[in-house]
Amino acid sequence: MDSVYLLNSLWVVLGAILVILMQGGFILLEAGSTRMKNAGHIAGKTIFTFGLASLIFWAVGFGFIFGDNGNFFVGLSHFFYSGYELEGMNLSSSVFFLFQLAFAGIAITIALGGFAERAKLSVYLVFTVLFSALVYPVVAHWIWGGGWLAEHGKQDFAGSTVVHLTGAMAALAATILLKPRIGKFNQDGSANSIFGHNQVFTALGVLVLWIGWFGFNAASTLGVEDGFFGYVALNTNLAAAAGAVAALLVSWAVLGKSDVPTMLNGALAGLVAITASCAFVETWAAVLIGFVAGILVFYSVRFFEKKRIDDPIFALSVHGAAGVWGTISTGFFAAPELATVGKPGLFYGGGFEQLGVQVMGVGVSGAYAFIVSFVILYAAKKLMGGLRVTEEEEIMGLDMSEHGSYGYPEVFLSKEDKISS
Repeated sequence: MDSVYLLNSLWVVLGAILVILMQGGFILLEAGSTRMKNAGHIAGKTIFTFGLASLIFWAVGFGFIFGDNGNFFVGLSHFFYSGYELEGMNLSSSVFFLFQLAFAGIAITIALGGFAERAKLSVYLVFTVLFSALVYPVVAHWIWGGGWLAEHGKQDFAGSTVVHLTGAMAALAATILLKPRIGKFNQDGSANSIFGHNQVFTALGVLVLWIGWFGFNAASTLGVEDGFFGYVALNTNLAAAAGAVAALLVSWAVLGKSDVPTMLNGALAGLVAITASCAFVETWAAVLIGFVAGILVFYSVRFFEKKRIDDPIFALSVHGAAGVWGTISTGFFAAPELATVGKPGLFYGGGFEQLGVQVMGVGVSGAYAFIVSFVILYAAKKLMGGLRVTEEEEIMGLDMSEHGSYGYPEVFLSKEDKISS
C-alpha cells in the first residue's frame, strides 16, 4: 500500500469529518434563526435525520449513485455496502463512501429547513427516508455517477446542483404544502418579521459551515498528489468573503442599516455558489461569483416573501438561488486550463455550449427534485392526516408538543415546575 494511497485516504476522511461537522453549523444556524420554543426540536431532529439518512445511503443511496449496470435514472449495484474495495480508486473505498454519505446528509438537512417550526416529526422521518432513496441519489447519479448529465460534461465540482439546489427544491415543495407559519403574513399579503431567537448562534453556525466547506470543496479533489486542493480552498474562501461583503453593502445601501442576517446569508450564498466552480475558475472569477451571490440572496429573500412563501432559514435563497447562479457561472468563467470536466466558459472563447449544458442541468435537476419531493409530501399529507402540527401545538412550540421537554427549560418552566421536576 503506497504512501499516496494513504495520504489521499487521510485527506478525504478529514474532509468527511469536516462535512459531517457542518451538521453542527446547521443546528446553530437553524435554531438561532427560529424561535426559542422550537430550539430543542431543531437540534434533535437534525441529529436524528442525519442518522436515518446515513442508514438509507448505506442500504441503497450509494448503490443508486455509483452502482454499475444501471439505467437512465440510477446505478444498480453496491447496495448495503460492506466496505470492500472498489476498482480504479487511489484511496480507500470506505473513505470515499463516508465522504459521499456526508454529502447526502447535508442535502436532506437543507431540504428539511423548509419544514421548520410547523411540521410533524413523523413527516420528517418519512420524507428523510424517501428523499434519501428517491431524490438525492438520482440527481447525484446523473451528474457524479456517470449518468447522462455527466456524459454531456455537466460541471458541478462539489455540489451546487447535486446537494444545494436539490435540497432547496425539496424545501420549496415543503413550504408550499405546509403553508406559512402562524402570524407570518397578514390578510393584505404584507409580511411580519418572525425574528430568530439568537443571532450569535446564527453567526457561529455560519462560521462552522464556512470551516466545514473546506472539506466540502477542497476534499472533493479526492487526493493530495498535486496540492490542487489548496487552490480549491482558496477559491472557496474568496467567494465566501465576497458574498458576505456584498450582502452587507447592498443591505446598507437599500435599507439604510447594515443587516447582520443578510450579511450572514451572503457568506453562505458565496459558499454555495462557488461549490460548483471552485476547481474550474480563476481567483478573480471566484470573487465575482461570490459577490454576485451576496447581492442575489438579498433580493431573492424579498422575492419569496412577496410571493407569500415562508422560508424560515432562507434555504430557497441561500441554497436555491445561489445554487442556480453558481452552477450556471461555470458556463461563463470555466478556464481552459482548469476545465477538466466539460468545456471552457463563454468568456474564454468556449461559446455557448457549456453554458447551455449548465442551464439544462439546473433546469432538469431542479424540476426533478421539486416534482418528486412534492409528490412524496402530497401523498404523505393525504395518508398521514396532514403534514403540520395543530395550531395549538405550533403556538406551544415543537419542543413540548413533539418531545415533551424544552430546549430551554429554565426559560419556559415556572419555579414550581422546576422544583417538581
